[in-house]
Amino acid sequence: MDKVIYMDHSATTPVDPRVLEAMLPYFTQSFGNPSSLYTLAQDAAKAVDEARDKVAKALNCRSSEVVFTSGGTESDNTALRGAAFALQHAGNHIITSAIEHHAVLHACEWLEKRGFEVTYLPVDRDGRVDPKDVAQAITGKTILVSIMYVNNEIGAVQPIVEVSRIVKERAQAEGRNIVMHTDAVQAAGWLDLDVKKLGVDMLSLSAHKFYGPKGVGVLYVKRHTPFEAQGLGGSQERNRRAGTENVPGIVGTGVALALAEERRPSAVAHCARLRDRLIEGLLSIPGTRLNGHRTQRLANNVNVSFEGVEAESVLLNLDFAGVCASSGSACSSASLEPSHVLVGIGLAPHIAQGSLRLSLGPENTDEEVDRVLSLLPGIVAKLRAMSPVGEPTR
Repeated sequence: MDKVIYMDHSATTPVDPRVLEAMLPYFTQSFGNPSSLYTLAQDAAKAVDEARDKVAKALNCRSSEVVFTSGGTESDNTALRGAAFALQHAGNHIITSAIEHHAVLHACEWLEKRGFEVTYLPVDRDGRVDPKDVAQAITGKTILVSIMYVNNEIGAVQPIVEVSRIVKERAQAEGRNIVMHTDAVQAAGWLDLDVKKLGVDMLSLSAHKFYGPKGVGVLYVKRHTPFEAQGLGGSQERNRRAGTENVPGIVGTGVALALAEERRPSAVAHCARLRDRLIEGLLSIPGTRLNGHRTQRLANNVNVSFEGVEAESVLLNLDFAGVCASSGSACSSASLEPSHVLVGIGLAPHIAQGSLRLSLGPENTDEEVDRVLSLLPGIVAKLRAMSPVGEPTR
């Protein structure tokens, strides 16, 4: 088999060699616990501080506003539960969208079982929330709004700046706190993470999405944001997240995010061109639908549905040919249910189950795009021939 073609960068990315090089010393010779006082430990503490500074620079925030976590899921969970419980004296209403990552949706469901009320806003056929719907959903009991920056399945970029402005203007007019959170896990390396421009109080990231290590995340918590720590124990992370710091992972996260910001302009231009080539080629296959807007989407995201086939069969055939892709969120790949995101944009379940996500990275090439476009028409035709449904209508 030829070299593997990796087009599942939304699921995870390989660790950049420069990131690994920066991490390695903190597994061995510089292994101290940052909370201890002797020199070996303080070397580790200094490395954590330097990584925090790198992250803060990328987010345009104070270093003290950066909290390191175990990943995007913990960052989302901690943001929602931390803000909800800190403000439960003022209200119990939370607003989110119907197509959030399950790290947000399941956290909301968990909070509902504990007396909170949640409004799940619909999205349009392109997967975007209407800011007017956010404005209409806010009540006197609203304490938290969580809308993702970009959708992990269909690449829909949300109007976060406008949503944040609406939320903050309403809160200010009523003289109270409404915390604005965004899950930006898929945005790093592709979109501007400046929290001041975005207008958010909290923002979640996951290092392995931008060529950093797995098991490390970031939660930005704006100064003076109501927040109740969810992990109890030590006083690490300014009493916001107990537990000995993952020093190698944190060091790697800082380097990875700095590198992602550095290459962002070139990566966006390169991947958007390949994305558009893929979309054009895939839409030439009869019975194929593009999910999400044709151009107003993440630069590296392609999501299509093939009528009359199941995604699992497409993925197995691609894997046999040496192509790595997915049907949507890697966190839900074992589920037999159709994607809640695709159902949320109006797809019938049987169409949603035939969806393929190709997510690109800077290392992908035109030759790899050509290879994928040469494979998929035959795979889809073969699977349709085996299906009792038969060929789709044009």
